[in-house]
Amino acid sequence: MVTTQNADGVLKSYYLDAVAEQLNLSANPLLAAIRRTTSDVWGKDVKRPVVCGLRGGVGAGEEDGTLPSAGSGGYAQLTATLKNLYGTVEISDKALRAAQSSEGAFVDLLSTEMEGLVRSASFNLGRMLFGDGSGLLATVSEAADGVYTVDSVRNLAVGQVLDVVNASGSTIAFDRVVTGVDREKKQITLSGSAAAFDDCKLYVQGSKGLELTGLGAIFSNSTTLYGLDRATNGWLKPHTVSNVTTLTENTIQKALDMVEANGGGRVNFIVCSWGVRRALFELLADKRSLTPVELQGGFQALSYNGIPVVADRFCPEGTMYLLNTDDFCLHQLCDWQWLEGEGGRVLRQVASKACYSATLVKYAELICCRPCGQAMLTGITEK
Repeated sequence: MVTTQNADGVLKSYYLDAVAEQLNLSANPLLAAIRRTTSDVWGKDVKRPVVCGLRGGVGAGEEDGTLPSAGSGGYAQLTATLKNLYGTVEISDKALRAAQSSEGAFVDLLSTEMEGLVRSASFNLGRMLFGDGSGLLATVSEAADGVYTVDSVRNLAVGQVLDVVNASGSTIAFDRVVTGVDREKKQITLSGSAAAFDDCKLYVQGSKGLELTGLGAIFSNSTTLYGLDRATNGWLKPHTVSNVTTLTENTIQKALDMVEANGGGRVNFIVCSWGVRRALFELLADKRSLTPVELQGGFQALSYNGIPVVADRFCPEGTMYLLNTDDFCLHQLCDWQWLEGEGGRVLRQVASKACYSATLVKYAELICCRPCGQAMLTGITEK
């Protein structure tokens, strides 16, 4: 007979490893290419020591002359707070009781819920990789009769639960569910009564300012990054080229050369928007620069001069990132785990509701130890 105790054991023994592997390797090709580690985690923070630039101690001299002195600089410490990543599933008591007499129905019930959790978590993890940590999804430009026109629908999907924040930074609506997305018109509909959300910003529920430090932060014009001042640490500034317009091989090669000159490393991963990938295909349509390649996690991509090229739905329009994934690391306190309650139970009744919930948790932060070894092209004319 199926009970909540049986369900608890299955979630722990069977689903946890499978879900963790899917979220780590199958959620996003860029995320799969980034190393994960528990090193450099101190309490609630990541404190990553890095070498910036060349060290002293090297030089030529006379046979009996003074030896070169070792430099005292060249080190820095990147500091960031671990972000709290959660994923919750709910199973109604009615559904659980209906499956009590059938193990097959019980497995189907859990599998459906876990598939939904993986799908939602994969969407949000992929989105965070390109964000700036603020959690901002979109800004409402116009509200009329319950239809909200936004600046971009790239980060929005039906079923998301959102908070609405006004221009002064105050949250004026909680738990609004996205009920419709019109991608051509850049319009959405939300649950609840229509409201004047003009000039308001949309965030995932409770996530404002609490997300991973993604590419949006690394390539931003912010004065600080990982607790260090960019003005006095020039190596924290990646190479950027704006207003590219027509994409050319020479433009890409110049960026690849600048990455090697500035950071000493080499680009091993290119990620761009769908329209930019189409522009690249058109550019190289009659050449042999693009060849198929298989990436970690089972993803398929084409490569440009040996570098994988991946199009990502969350990459900003007209943008191409040229990255060295060896410089990135997802520092984590632990891998995905169930949040356990009293007695080690992971499936618990929701207060005042006839349903049970279980929550996956991971405490992690994305760190790029060499921002100067990355590049971004923007303003590319899409095809």
